[in-house]
Amino acid sequence: MDATIGKVLDSVSDFFSGAASGSADEFPLCDADIISGCEKELAEAQKAQDEGLQKECIMRLSWALVHSKTPGDIQRGLAMLEALVVNDASPMKLREKLYLLAVGYYRSSDFSRSRDCIEQCLEVEPEWSQAQKLKKAIEDRIVKDGVLGVGIAVTAVGLVAGIAAALIRRG
Repeated sequence: MDATIGKVLDSVSDFFSGAASGSADEFPLCDADIISGCEKELAEAQKAQDEGLQKECIMRLSWALVHSKTPGDIQRGLAMLEALVVNDASPMKLREKLYLLAVGYYRSSDFSRSRDCIEQCLEVEPEWSQAQKLKKAIEDRIVKDGVLGVGIAVTAVGLVAGIAAALIRRG
């Protein structure tokens, strides 16, 4: 009996933590060394005053930041990308920046903004399979969070009803 209860508690814990699906998300992760290397490349490109190289380095750094394990790095990458999206007329570069924004927002649990970015990305490149996979992951996560919200609300109502019933029986 205790083993069965333990399994149920473990599966509920896995469900709430996301462990049941394997990992929190399916994106590659960058560590501090990669980010540091990208920052050094950008500093060197800025010293050389090579605008084209600077843009490439900024894209690499923003990619690394949104794929970081650290929430502060992800936020920094999002800020960089938001500034870049405003000034871009090239559809292919815009597509890449919108995709990275969607990844960053997804990893920050801002699923509605992530969905908005990926939909804009798919307007530029409707057949891009990587973006389509991200859109599905976003939609799945939104559905999962909705189900969790309903489950938590139902549990809370059940708990309150149970306490009320116990109090009525006592009184």
